[in-house]
Parts: sequence; structure tokens; C-alpha cells
Amino acid sequence: MSKKNLPKKPLTKKRLKNLILNVVKNPFNMIVLVSLIVLFCLILIPLLTMIKSTFTMAQGELRRNPGAHVGDFTLYYWKYMLSGAMAKAVLWEPLLHSLFCGAMTTLISVPLGSVLAWLMIRTDLPGKKVLGLLVTIPYMIPSWTKALAWLAVFRNKTSGADGFLCGLGIPIPDWLAYGPIAIILCMSMHYYAFSYIQVSGALRSINSELEEMGEIQGANKAQILRHITLPLIMPSVLSALVMTISKSIGTYGVAANLGNRIGYYTLATKMRVFIDQGPRGVGYAMSIVLVGLAALILMSNQRIIGVRKSYATVGGKGGRSTLMPLGAAKKPMMIFLGVFLFLAMVMPFFVLIMETFQITTGAGYGLDNLTLYNWIGKSGDIAKYTNYPGIFRNPEFKSAFLNTIRLTLIASILTAFCGQFLGYISSRGRGKWYGNLTEQLVFVPYLMSGVAFSTMYFSMFSRPHLGGLIPSLYGTFTLIVLTSVVKHFPFASRSGTANMLSISVELEEAADIAGASFWKRMTSIIIPLAKNGFISGFMLVFISIAKELDLIIIMMTPTTRTMSYLAFTYSQEGYNQMSDAISVCVLLFILVCYIAANKIGGADISKSW
Repeated sequence: MSKKNLPKKPLTKKRLKNLILNVVKNPFNMIVLVSLIVLFCLILIPLLTMIKSTFTMAQGELRRNPGAHVGDFTLYYWKYMLSGAMAKAVLWEPLLHSLFCGAMTTLISVPLGSVLAWLMIRTDLPGKKVLGLLVTIPYMIPSWTKALAWLAVFRNKTSGADGFLCGLGIPIPDWLAYGPIAIILCMSMHYYAFSYIQVSGALRSINSELEEMGEIQGANKAQILRHITLPLIMPSVLSALVMTISKSIGTYGVAANLGNRIGYYTLATKMRVFIDQGPRGVGYAMSIVLVGLAALILMSNQRIIGVRKSYATVGGKGGRSTLMPLGAAKKPMMIFLGVFLFLAMVMPFFVLIMETFQITTGAGYGLDNLTLYNWIGKSGDIAKYTNYPGIFRNPEFKSAFLNTIRLTLIASILTAFCGQFLGYISSRGRGKWYGNLTEQLVFVPYLMSGVAFSTMYFSMFSRPHLGGLIPSLYGTFTLIVLTSVVKHFPFASRSGTANMLSISVELEEAADIAGASFWKRMTSIIIPLAKNGFISGFMLVFISIAKELDLIIIMMTPTTRTMSYLAFTYSQEGYNQMSDAISVCVLLFILVCYIAANKIGGADISKSW
């Protein structure tokens, strides 16, 4: 009789007890169990809590709902958002603005990043090592600082002070200085790096013999690109497209800086209005809409890429890469790259930095308009310049700087530590239910924009739940750290998985045969070998958190403000030079961290983003 036909043993109390004892006695099983419980509590419960809040009557809405009681089931928030008298201004217009900006950003940035990747990887373009670094630098810079740089160049009287071009006497219309065009161009100059990183990785794996065979058959360069190269890299292009549109739809910092000034709201910026001013349930419902949009986009991506799994670009015969000569097109391509880098990076950030030394923005760089006040000004000069002393004498900046260091350091250590454990479970559980479940749960935060994710935690911890078992963390630094840690689980877990896959299971098996316990194997083999990967994962998360604004903006209080939030606040208040000075400090901080990450990690961290 085959094993298939053998009768199954009944699950008796004794067998169940033995199964439980085996799970409890095996440390790896306990790690898996605890990790799954923690992920469920930190990811699914907050999401379910936020969804529940949209159907629960709050104290502040009782006057609009006579006869209702706190905690009653209600559809009030959803009706207010979807079909109320203000539904067009509340949801439909901001949603349309988000979709339009996201779609246009994708149409610009994905082709741009893909072309740049092809030029850097597959052609004989000179100076590619330096150019490749310069092309990725704009992505290391926070997107909201690009919005401030845009304002430094294009700002007009609408926001109270002229920018660089208006100062030269060039009239700048509102449609160029603010609104959708400004938002789209700023986001395109940031998110093109998604395509560049994804497509360049795919192009490196393609054996150039495939293209050479097409050339032998008489195909010209355009035909080779269209019929050979493009189909091979299409999965990477589609992934970059999905990442770009899902991120750009939910972005907050760029849209708030360039849209709020003229009343142009996206779903993310409108959502914060309701979180701050109420009804909060409507803001939570809008956050769910954002989550649903991201999930729908990513599900579509999986279905599209799922049918293209037959494309293999790495074989067992080895490969080589022969660069395609650009010929007469080499000079125009160099001019294109030079103009692109100048417009995307050099000019805006030069103007941004110079604006920090100006007394009056837009009044030129003459000696009579230059000052160090925005950096080191004393309070005695307040009447002449601004309501704040220079940032290096400003206690708000000092507090924000310390908060930034504290947040990035604590959150990065916790995230990197958790990422190694999650990566260990995912790598050792490949093809098993617990490994797949861990990867799926860890991936959930990636579905959400930063502002939508923080709204979820804001909803859960704004008041106690389960009789105080879940405490209120509203306004605390702990909540900001917790949100930052969980949001960056996908990055840390990916780094941890790659790190653990590089450590052969045979090492653990040999130690197990020699009688080493699980914890002995972890401390003697896994942890020492994973040290470099841990440092790289730590630095990756450190840099990501240091430039974060969207994720933390809803949770900020006067005592927990970071440099990113302080720069955003000063910009909204009209203190442009102060805001720019803080932005420059953030840029320097991130660049120093990036250089340190490459030195310590021994690799280009930007390729992990």
C-alpha cells in the first residue's frame, strides 16, 4: 500500500501536545511564531483599526448626527466623502489631481530613466563612471527639497517673494511656479531614478551576443532596441512604472509645497487637512482610498509581469557585454546629459544655496543683498530680517537636528536588527508557508504611501484600545519611531534576505551535526557573517529615514520636530531663506551618510533603493 493510501492518524490530545512541545522547544519555530505575531500586530491590526474608525461615530460628529452616540456604527464619513455636498472638493478633484500628476510623472520619468540606463550600460559613452554617480545623486536628495529648489528659481509674488527668475525681471506665471506642471516636473526629476536603477540592473544581465546576432542578421540599431533589448528589459520597465506611479500618487511634500499655495490639492494633501481639522474619519477614509489605489496598481503589475516569466537573460554559458558605438550621436548625447544634469541638479541647488545668503529673495547676489544672517544671525537683528535668529543660533533648529539624529539612529538600529531576523526567516523558509507569509506581511507597508501609512498609526494610537492594552501614543516620539521602523521593514527585510542567502545553509548543518545548539549556531556563525550586511542595511534605512517628510508630518509636535519638518514649516510660513538653509543642512547630512554607507558597506547603496 502506498503512503498516499495509508489512513491518517487521528489528532489526539497527546499528538497535539507533542506538536506544541516540538514547536516550543525548537528556537527557530519560536522565532517564526513570534515574528508572525509581531507582524500581524504591527501591520494588519493598525490597518483594520483605521478601517473600523471610518465606520465608528466619533465625539466631534455628534452635533451633525442627532441621536447618534459615540462608538455607533455609521456610514457618515464615507457618505461625506463620496456623495456629500462637498464630495467634489473633498475627494473627486484631489483624486483626479493625484492620478493626473502620477500618470504624467510616470510618462516622463520612466522613459527618461530607461534611456539614461541604456546610455550608461550599453553604449560607449565616455565618462560613464562619473556620469552614473551624478545621475543617481538627485534620487538621494529628498523630493521635498527639489520643490524648495523649484520655488527658489520660479517663485513669484503669489507666495510673497520673488524667486531667481523674477528677480532678473522675467515674469513667471502661476501655472509654471505652482500647481500640476511644477509638481510633475519636480517629481519626474526625482522618480526617474526608479527606472534608472531597475533597467540598468536588467541591462547588465543581458548577454550582448543576443543583440549582436540581430546585427549580423542585418537589423539596424533601432530594430535591435525595439525587437531584442526592449522585450528583455520590459519586466524591469513595468516594475519601475508601477513603483513610480504608486509612489507619486501618494506623495505629500512636493504637492504641499507647490500646490497648497494656489489651492491645488492632491489626495494626500487634502487628507492631512481632514486629519488636522476634522472630521478625522474622512481623512482615514481617504487614506484607505490611497491604500486601495496602490494595491490595485501592484496587483495589476503582478498580473502583467506574471505572463512574461519566460524571458531569461542569464544563462549558464556565461555572458559578455559589447558596448554599442554611438558614432555621430555621441556628441548630442553628451550635450543632452550635460543639459539634463545642469537643469535637474546644478542650477536649482545653486540657486537654493545662494538664496540662503540673500536678505531679499530675487534681489540678486550683489554685496548689498548678501548676508550670513540666515545661518548665524543674532536675535538683535530680528527687526531687520525675520522673526527667527539664524539657524545655528535658533533653538528650534538645534532641537530639530537632535531629533533627526535620535530618530534616524534609534529607528535604523531597530529596523536593521528586525530586518536580519525577517530576512533569516524568509531565506530559510523559501517555498514554505511561513517564509511566504512573512514576505507578504513585510511587503504590506510598501503598498502604502508614507502619509497613508502614518495615518494608519495615527488612527490606532490616538486613543487607548482594548481597555488600555494598546496605549495612546499621540504626540510622542515613540510613535514616530515605531511608525518609521515598521514602514521601513520592506527595505530592511530585503537587505536581510539578500544577506542571509549569501550564508550557506551547509554551515549551519555542519554545526548542527557537531552538536551546536541553535543559539550557538546563531552567535558563532550567522551573526559574525551577517555583520557587513547588517551595517549596509542599517545605513540604507538610516539615509531613507533622514530624508523622510511624508511619513512623519502628521505626527509632528513642537517637541518632536525634525529638520525636514522644520524646513517645510518655515517654507509654509514664508521664511524662504531659513527653510532653504535647513534644507541645505539636510542635504549635507544625507550626502555624508551616503558616503559613509559606501565606505562602510563596501558597495553602492543607491542600487538597493
